Amino acid sequence: MGTGTSLRLIATDLDHTLLDGDGRVSPRTRAALDAARAAGIAVVPVTARQPIGLRALAEESGFDEWALCGNGSLGIHLVSGEVLFAQETPAEVLQRFAQTLNARIPGLHYASVRGDGEGFVAEHGYAALAQFSDHKRDPSTMDLMALEEVLSEPSLKLVVRHPELSPAALLDAVRELGVTGFEATLSGAPFLEVMAEGVTKGTGLARLCAELEIDRTEVVAFGDGLNDVAMLTWAGHGVAVANAQAEVRESADEIAPANTEDGVAQVIERLLAGRGVTVPG
Repeated sequence: MGTGTSLRLIATDLDHTLLDGDGRVSPRTRAALDAARAAGIAVVPVTARQPIGLRALAEESGFDEWALCGNGSLGIHLVSGEVLFAQETPAEVLQRFAQTLNARIPGLHYASVRGDGEGFVAEHGYAALAQFSDHKRDPSTMDLMALEEVLSEPSLKLVVRHPELSPAALLDAVRELGVTGFEATLSGAPFLEVMAEGVTKGTGLARLCAELEIDRTEVVAFGDGLNDVAMLTWAGHGVAVANAQAEVRESADEIAPANTEDGVAQVIERLLAGRGVTVPG
């Protein structure tokens, strides 16, 4: 992957990876993404966000094809709306998980992403802990209901948060529960994220690449968070930005400059230069 000649797909996390310190796509990064697309390379956002969070970035990023949302639980085309796959956690698994965790940690609040990523329901009390940036939704507009109703249907991603305990502390507690049937991870957001068993950004990326007939050796992936590790290790070339967590950096093949220094763009520019392509700007 050093020359970029075999590169066919770029998979990138968004927050704290592709996006700058203000959560935006910088002009340099946009130019690099556009140059990659012009060279025939697919550019796929792979994110914990749902489609609503990608639409907010669509204009400045140029994302208008396939995307992987919900930490790899949803593969969706951002223009046609075609759903390639949606892998949900069964309601009975959610209920068993919440019952066991609540017995261990009082004061938890839950929210669930459903269907094609557009449905969002939250437990009473959740909105008081949330900000717009958490889900790209105004907390005052959230559908609030009893926990039993939140857990009554399958979920693409179940969100768990506590007014005082950190997401890392929640993840540690979940790992000690002895309950199976789900995948739990952290994205850097102020909550724990729970997907169906075996679902990661890596499995989602593998499913999309199989559909596109792209080999893993033809993929470069960028990330910074715990939820990116599976993607970085699956891809032919995994790149962690310098601001990534230590565990993420250790899993990567390369460390790029930080997101605040257009680290993703710098790597893309180098890979395109190996093809004789110069990024304008």
